[in-house]
Amino acid sequence: MNVERWIRVIAGTFVLTGLLLGLYVNKYWFLFTGFVGVNLFQSGLTNWCLMETILKKVGVPER
Repeated sequence: MNVERWIRVIAGTFVLTGLLLGLYVNKYWFLFTGFVGVNLFQSGLTNWCLMETILKKVGVPER
């Protein structure tokens, strides 16, 4: 898999995990889900993503 697909998998996992934790553990976990959403929004506007940088450094291929 390439960087773009990994970012989608990781973001989706974070969102679903935050939702489940918010429902079953503590409502403040919804803030984590919001944080992921804000980062996705910021990434769309600025074309910079920290997770992309991290994945490239660990050797995940770009395309």
